[in-house]
Amino acid sequence: MDGYENIVREFPLPQYLVSVLHGRMKAEEKEYEMKRFVEGKTDIMVSTTVIEVGVDVPNASVMIIENAERFGLSQLHQLRGRVGRGAEQSYCILMSGDRLSNEGRKRLEIMVKSNDGFEISEADLQLRGPGDIRGTRQSGMLDFRIANLAKDGELIAATRRIAEEILATDPHLTHPGNSLLRQQLLRISKNKEHYGRIS
Repeated sequence: MDGYENIVREFPLPQYLVSVLHGRMKAEEKEYEMKRFVEGKTDIMVSTTVIEVGVDVPNASVMIIENAERFGLSQLHQLRGRVGRGAEQSYCILMSGDRLSNEGRKRLEIMVKSNDGFEISEADLQLRGPGDIRGTRQSGMLDFRIANLAKDGELIAATRRIAEEILATDPHLTHPGNSLLRQQLLRISKNKEHYGRIS
């Protein structure tokens, strides 16, 4: 609300009308403010990240994200996607605080360099890691002995294709050429995880 009041002071009536949107508003209040902005009855919208998804305003052409270094790459990409939906040239301005961590700087550099969602998610994977596929941790690096999920995507995809081909032709691994695979699978399955217990 402080941000909203600052904007209202900088862009006064009657020349500019300003909407505000945040998560603590009632659903009907949010809908009313969004409708005013979509219909062009207000010129500027001040919002929290509640604006991130499901807002389609083709005439929105400038977005300023304050403290952009605090957001993850996926969220920044989603937010930036709220502008540039119409024919007008659009701009997304990323503002950061004075003290920018190395990781925060890297995230902002990636956002400046690319609009490609796949490229951004790949960079996010390299920065944050995939998390724990057998648990609940949502970031951090996996400790694989051979592969690195962020760097060896092609190798992992090729390995998966080969595994699928083997399972399609020999699902029980009874062929003599697959005996080492079968032995390894039996050894691993002794310490089998109970995936149903992972939330």
